Amino acid sequence: MMTNPTPQISATALQRAIPLWRWLMIIGHVISGVGILCFLFPFLNRQKKDQKIQQWCARLLAIFHLKLVVRGAERLTKTPYLMISNHISWIDIHVINSFKPIRFVAKSEVKSWPIFGWMATQLGTVFIRRDSTRQARLVVEQMAEVLKSESVCIFPEGTSTSGGSVLPFKHGLFEAALVAQTPVFPLAVQYFSTETGLRSEATAFIGEMGLLESMANILKSRHLQARLTVLEPFPYGSQEVPDRKHLANYCHEAISRIVDDPNM
Repeated sequence: MMTNPTPQISATALQRAIPLWRWLMIIGHVISGVGILCFLFPFLNRQKKDQKIQQWCARLLAIFHLKLVVRGAERLTKTPYLMISNHISWIDIHVINSFKPIRFVAKSEVKSWPIFGWMATQLGTVFIRRDSTRQARLVVEQMAEVLKSESVCIFPEGTSTSGGSVLPFKHGLFEAALVAQTPVFPLAVQYFSTETGLRSEATAFIGEMGLLESMANILKSRHLQARLTVLEPFPYGSQEVPDRKHLANYCHEAISRIVDDPNM
């Protein structure tokens, strides 16, 4: 689930750091996204919607000079699945959608974000209040229903990190996969400098950082690579009957191995 941005950087500072035309490209791209959601989405089927989402997100990555590399894509099934990802930045969602459009679960604060919150709602994001156990149960039921026909992605760390390690996973929402009896795929998200080959924290969206500040950090780092690694799904065929803790531990260990050793 994503962190809530708070403005921490002035427009003047942003203009000094980043050329104005690059900000205008982002603004224009966001406006085009709003137009697509308002005027095209109501008339498109699911496949066409996914195509538009993928194209829009791929273009956003291009504007940020963020190259995408995907490993293990062949592991994914054609049937719906629950995808489990570590979480580094607000741009994770767009990176994943540029690879394969999917429904997301996000904390309720995201819904109040200007423009982006509205867009997330239109894209079918499932919102959850972190302090409400009752709502969490309702979200599990909602996710299980969605998983009958569409795949869903969650960020079970509950917050974003610098990307150097993986926080413990909250296991409540894993129950949806057991209810829906769908595959569970771990997904490792990483960001690297294409100049040095080392892990980059330019995309990290942490602490009190605001959304504009985070965008500026990414724009200033023109040589970035987003790497997605799809890992082996949870082995339901094992003798032990799984519960949500088993699913969470399996995914956490699988993702942590990749994050701890970027050369894997």
